[in-house]
Amino acid sequence: MFKLEKTKLVISASAVSLAALFAAGCMGGAAPSDVEYPKGADIGGGVIYPLKDGMTGPYYVNEKALANSVYQGRVPTANELKAWDKDIQAGGKGLPEGEGSVEDGEAIYEAKCVMCHGDFGSGGGGYPALSKGNAYEGFKTLKNNRWKDPEAEGPSRFFGSYWPEASTMWWYIQDGMPHPKSKTLTADETYALTAYMLAINELKVDGEVVDDEFVLNKENFAKIELPNRDGFEPNIRGDKALEDVRAYYAKPENFGAIKVAEDDRCMTNCQQTDRIARVQNGGIDDFHPPMATERSLPTVEKKAIDVKKVYAANCAMCHDSYLAPGSAEWAGYTGKGMDKVLANAIKGTPGGMPARGGTSLDDADMKKMVNYIVSGK
Repeated sequence: MFKLEKTKLVISASAVSLAALFAAGCMGGAAPSDVEYPKGADIGGGVIYPLKDGMTGPYYVNEKALANSVYQGRVPTANELKAWDKDIQAGGKGLPEGEGSVEDGEAIYEAKCVMCHGDFGSGGGGYPALSKGNAYEGFKTLKNNRWKDPEAEGPSRFFGSYWPEASTMWWYIQDGMPHPKSKTLTADETYALTAYMLAINELKVDGEVVDDEFVLNKENFAKIELPNRDGFEPNIRGDKALEDVRAYYAKPENFGAIKVAEDDRCMTNCQQTDRIARVQNGGIDDFHPPMATERSLPTVEKKAIDVKKVYAANCAMCHDSYLAPGSAEWAGYTGKGMDKVLANAIKGTPGGMPARGGTSLDDADMKKMVNYIVSGK
């Protein structure tokens, strides 16, 4: 959480909580009326609707999806674990041996990165900028507030000005870049690209501005201090970082939320513990098993239309002056049968009749409207 300006908690949902939402009847309809609902079952103050006859409301749900764990898959291979097992911590703890120069990093960047991130990390084409000049000057803009001063320049957030740790850049390059050939860079290439990131952000290492001759390695990495190093909370440094994070989020007042009692309802500033579910290619492409296997829509009682009201609202502006309800002018259009008149009404005509008269009426109601306009009754 960025701590220069306190913000409200953003609530997100994991695949687990999404499954719970389906079970909570969030499809918009009422749940079965002859069951007793448990109170306080939802941390946000809602009610969990129990499953009855394969439904929690008007829609069917897949009982298997609700009963099974969402954590399905296979045991990773040793090589997969080795590729994923990157424990790069704040300050560079956990980095492998290796080194890379700014000069080499620039060459790698021009070959593998510039097509997405632009010259000197300027961004473009939907890909983020990695630099917008001097990181220390950019850091000064983070407190700019357009709510207080609409004419002020907004905060300039990029790697050098905003990120708290350079180790995150090393890990991200090594783990996810270049797109779409992640995990193809060596440790030396990753050091070189990180060194280039330091250079284009005009950052200092051990008090000296990084220049083209600078070589980054495991030893001098710990001497990098980004200007926004202390701009976030909770603390993520040290051997007790995980415990610090858990303790921080255990107290809602630390991040502008309140924790409600089990039976209380809460509409704003409520604590949530859900997580964003992500997959390697971004987003959730499907649920396994699917959330629903029965896709029938609920039965909806159809109300009869008032043809005169529909005519006044959608048709009168044109038909009052020509082809009014019951007009003798219709004799010139009904010779080929009412089916043809109905087809023209549904599909529209080159003469200016919009499809379905610009309404969302179904075929049955369109037939009623055509019969009314032609006959006048």
